[in-house]
Amino acid sequence: MTMVRRQGDWLSAKIGDELVMMSATSRHYVGLSEVGARIWELIEQPRSLDDVCAMLQGEYDVAPEVCRDEVEAFLKELMDHGAVALDPPPAA
Repeated sequence: MTMVRRQGDWLSAKIGDELVMMSATSRHYVGLSEVGARIWELIEQPRSLDDVCAMLQGEYDVAPEVCRDEVEAFLKELMDHGAVALDPPPAA
């Protein structure tokens, strides 16, 4: 089971339905949509990828396979910025 956890020194602020995040150390800046902000909230504590997808499917009208693909793509983007880690990491 893949676990998702936050990492780094990210500061965040909600602006309307979006979330703006910044890392003082890496100087990365990320703007998250409403759904991205919800994912960030869900992983405030480490959570399994399956749980994140199940919770989103309960809140949004999205097919399971579409949800999983989009969540994985979003998390990969956050990994590229150093904001999250997956344990175990995805296969190359």
